[in-house]
Amino acid sequence: MSISNSSIPQLNSISTPNMSSIHYPQRQLLSPQAWMLFLLSLMVLCVLVPISNLLIPSDSVFHLSDYAVGLIAKIMCYALCALAIDLIWGFTGILSLGHGLYFTLGAYAMGMYLMRQIGLEGNYKNPLPDFMVFLDWKEFPWHWALSNHFFASLLLVFVLPGLVAFIFGYFAFRSRIKGVYFSIITQAMTFAAMLLFFRNETGMGGNNGFTDFKKVLGFPIATQETRMFLFVLTSLILLASFLIAKKIVNSKFGRVLMAIRDAESRVMFCGYNPITYKLTIWVVSAMICGLAGALYVLQVGIINPSEMSPANSIEMAVWVAVGGRASLVGPIIGAFFVNGAKSWLTVVAPEIWLFALGSIFIIVTLYLPKGIVGWWNEKFKGANK
Repeated sequence: MSISNSSIPQLNSISTPNMSSIHYPQRQLLSPQAWMLFLLSLMVLCVLVPISNLLIPSDSVFHLSDYAVGLIAKIMCYALCALAIDLIWGFTGILSLGHGLYFTLGAYAMGMYLMRQIGLEGNYKNPLPDFMVFLDWKEFPWHWALSNHFFASLLLVFVLPGLVAFIFGYFAFRSRIKGVYFSIITQAMTFAAMLLFFRNETGMGGNNGFTDFKKVLGFPIATQETRMFLFVLTSLILLASFLIAKKIVNSKFGRVLMAIRDAESRVMFCGYNPITYKLTIWVVSAMICGLAGALYVLQVGIINPSEMSPANSIEMAVWVAVGGRASLVGPIIGAFFVNGAKSWLTVVAPEIWLFALGSIFIIVTLYLPKGIVGWWNEKFKGANK
């Protein structure tokens, strides 16, 4: 029996799926309820806070003091760090205990510019900063070359932490260091950098660091108007960073990061290179921390090597854990909750603050493993289903 050629299926006519033509469903950046909360936060931080501080009389119950404004601004800088750590810990599964290094590098980059702006207004009436005159320096060291230009210093705020993070991450990720070993190495690197910055010969102010700033872009930095402008700027940067981070985790890049967190070996078998993804998000996270440090030094008016203390980096991780990992809004809530409690307890009962911080972390670890946001979602959103 003969079989006609027409009855044989033609392989060329069989359509195969094209991977490039597969479209992933588009996820909304924020839900309608989340957009309402976002706009409410924008209104409070950028409108109501300035009005209550600048326009409402100080004897009114609705007046917000300069101290309260400065405290909120400082916590917003911390919240920006927590957001950066959530990108690498919550969504990529990499726990860093050394992000205080990148925070401080960004602060020092901006602090160098602010020190140059003091000029002849220092105690010694010398173009050199007071600590250099005291140590008998005759000229600025080489690494201060670009510090007299605002935009060059602003570029260094991103480049310096990003470059250090790239060099460290490149060798660490290529060596496939993971888990607790990676966390210990990040902590050791931060501690080593802190010891380096404590030395006077580095030209970074030694123990005292940088302080006594006078101007920024020609404006007096201590005036109420300048501080309020910096407050609003910090608010806008924090809210914009939240949207950018949300866009990242909702993208294909973000889905690969979460796949690396959950099963890195399977990601490799699918043809992706985890090192590239981890290194990219690691550098982005470091640059966000550098920006937070630059805003911090503008708000607080001082930066010194103690900000690189490993305890500070551990505390950043606590903010993320308390608020809730892999939620973006959770770390922001955690930063405000922990630092707000710290500010209150250091006044009411300063001797028990460290015990309170440890207790908060233990309670969250044992009873709220998903943090405040995870508890809220389970208790209220789960009850509505």
